Amino acid sequence: MVEGLIIDGQRVNASDGQTFDVYDPSSGEVLASVAKATKADITRAVQSAHAALASKAWGGILPAERGRIMLRIAQAIRDRAEELAMLESRDNGKPLRQARTDVQVASRYFEFFGGAADKIMGHTIPLGPGFLDYTVREPIGVSAQIVPWNYPIQIGARGVAPALAAGCAVVLKPSSEAPMTALRLGEIALACGLPPGVLNVVPGTGSEAGVALASDPDINQLTFTGSVEVGIAVAKMAADNVVPVVMELGGKSPNVVFADADLDLTVQGVTNAIFQNAGQTCSAGSRLLVERKAHDALVERLAARARAMRVGPGVSDPDMGPIISKRQLETIERYVQIGKGEGAEIAAGGERPSGASLGRGFYYAPTLLDRVAPDMRVAQEEIFGPVLAIITFDDLEEAVALANRSQYGLVAGVWTRDINKAMAVSSRIKAGQVYINTYGAGGGVELPFGGYKKSGYGREKGLESLVSYTQVKNVCVKFAAV
Repeated sequence: MVEGLIIDGQRVNASDGQTFDVYDPSSGEVLASVAKATKADITRAVQSAHAALASKAWGGILPAERGRIMLRIAQAIRDRAEELAMLESRDNGKPLRQARTDVQVASRYFEFFGGAADKIMGHTIPLGPGFLDYTVREPIGVSAQIVPWNYPIQIGARGVAPALAAGCAVVLKPSSEAPMTALRLGEIALACGLPPGVLNVVPGTGSEAGVALASDPDINQLTFTGSVEVGIAVAKMAADNVVPVVMELGGKSPNVVFADADLDLTVQGVTNAIFQNAGQTCSAGSRLLVERKAHDALVERLAARARAMRVGPGVSDPDMGPIISKRQLETIERYVQIGKGEGAEIAAGGERPSGASLGRGFYYAPTLLDRVAPDMRVAQEEIFGPVLAIITFDDLEEAVALANRSQYGLVAGVWTRDINKAMAVSSRIKAGQVYINTYGAGGGVELPFGGYKKSGYGREKGLESLVSYTQVKNVCVKFAAV
């Protein structure tokens, strides 16, 4: 059975009948066959979204009713939580408990933004006697959303929910490597009363469906999550049609650890920051900057933790699941070899794990690269895998300089018992989010998220994200005194 596209509220085959296979990275086996969206399908989906915007069923709906539909979607996701988590785990490979968290976070996005739908307000501007001037925020229109494979349901909900809250219609293109839960999200939305055409889901390749969506002249806004290289190409396509873009791109995020930090808390935070989802996270804490006095004790504890982690199929709920694909696994292996060639030392991992339960899956051990110099490729380039680059520093000034010695600026962590030191460092790090004695904050639905430098622009999550899905209209009225 082929998983069809969702266009105008209907499950449909691709216009040319083509399909692609989706693989379970835990085993390398085919999970599903999915319709492969063509340029014609993308055009139809965008037209369907515009029709929904013009309809009374969506364009004429009260904001409060939009919110009620979204709250129903949130509850429906929770009602199907285990089914969705299992599918996410098989589709992406992540441990089942991580998939369960992702599903709950997806539900929370609809809950949070459902509550905001009737609170998107304008302002009055005082011009003096005889004038009334005010602003209104209107839906920007059709939002095109290109979602990666590493957090399909969570990142899908992250963009779809604020867009719907603002009154937009959406064309969602999930990755061809993990499209399954995005399709389920489309089904759930329709079952909860979202009118046809408001959310269209069009899986396909980046080179065909992604290019067609990013370059479509009838989209009004684009949200993209992915690599810097692809993000640049997508932004150029959107710019040809003067379409605004939200870009969440790569990262090489630092965890800055001072010698006075609580090492038990730090080990837990640093481990989760790099090994969650097998390191396949844009905001992963992939650089560890540790004060020299604490280096040996911290690395010893981290290495012990890494060696003790159980790697296995996602649905068996291990500590770490597989890499998404053979190609990405080989990329990680290549980077580790580059690091060794540059002089880094392997403190843990550095190889594919063995074991009968791993079968033909795409696995790599949790890896620590120690004695890394700041300008090594493994310290500067995004590996997108479970590889932590460890760099030492001697004082606060050096720590800040190293943290900012990157083309990226997505997230940072600061670990210390000294609040003055923590605040001083956080104010000087150039990153969109800075955490002190924690990292990630459990999904952070309420917290604005986005990058400095080549980590992107625009903000997702929190009320700040609604700015991207609305446009401001100013109305000025002159009236005569009576």
